[in-house]
Amino acid sequence: MKIMPNALCWCGSKQKYKRCHMNYDRIVKVKKTEGFVVPKKKWIKNNAQIEGIRESGKINTTILDYVATKIHIGMTTEEIDRLICEKTKELGGIPASLGYQGYPKSVCTSINDVVCHGIPSEKDVLHDGDIINVDVSTIYKDYYSDSSRTFLVGNVKPEVEKLVRVTKECMELGLKEVAPWKTFGKMSSVIDKYAQKHGYTVVRQIGGHGVGLEFHEEPWIGYIDGFGEKLLMSPGMIFTIEPMINMGDGEIYVYEEDDWTVYTSDGLPSAQWEIMVLVTETGYEVLAW
Repeated sequence: MKIMPNALCWCGSKQKYKRCHMNYDRIVKVKKTEGFVVPKKKWIKNNAQIEGIRESGKINTTILDYVATKIHIGMTTEEIDRLICEKTKELGGIPASLGYQGYPKSVCTSINDVVCHGIPSEKDVLHDGDIINVDVSTIYKDYYSDSSRTFLVGNVKPEVEKLVRVTKECMELGLKEVAPWKTFGKMSSVIDKYAQKHGYTVVRQIGGHGVGLEFHEEPWIGYIDGFGEKLLMSPGMIFTIEPMINMGDGEIYVYEEDDWTVYTSDGLPSAQWEIMVLVTETGYEVLAW
């Protein structure tokens, strides 16, 4: 249905359409005729929503900064969970993962060959040479944020340290490809090819996602060459860039006893870095890292 220029915009900004998304819709119309897959309107955040998500992202980043000062040999992942739960509440937030689809903890802690969704436990102790991904997600005033980092514990073998470093570089290279009206295909291709260049494999089954008004939103985002060749990024989209890179092959499995923890099938290490990014009119803004 056609929206008149002086009507309120569909994005919920309470601004007149002609001053808000009228020009955006003109671009979308042209892109459709050119064969691109354009973002759904529900993926686009208005300025008030972006500001709320930005504040949530600041808290998420602060929590990860705090955890970075606490990671040490002999620490249990249960301790990490307690620290994050306490810090999140102190900052006025709620851990988004706690209770999400039955998940029992406030954070995901994935050690060595755990790809993602590791559940904190008193039994999981950090040892010299381990790597651990700490995946933090926060609800603040009903807005969601999500980011993670992989930490080196003590003296990590050079080949494992390289995996962590290259994984971060994959994420950073992907970020450089974020721009309005650019496709996801370039970002995914760059990440996949850079990982392969170093002899690593991108996990295909798990990827990034939209985020902000909910924990996990559309679109799902893969990081393999060929994904998203026609799917456009557009101003107002917020999503995560979170490649999971395996030292060995890309095969994974879910631990049956908890139905959450994802392991590499060959037992070799996996690393992950995750940031949350907003597509702006001129480029991008990292909202959580």
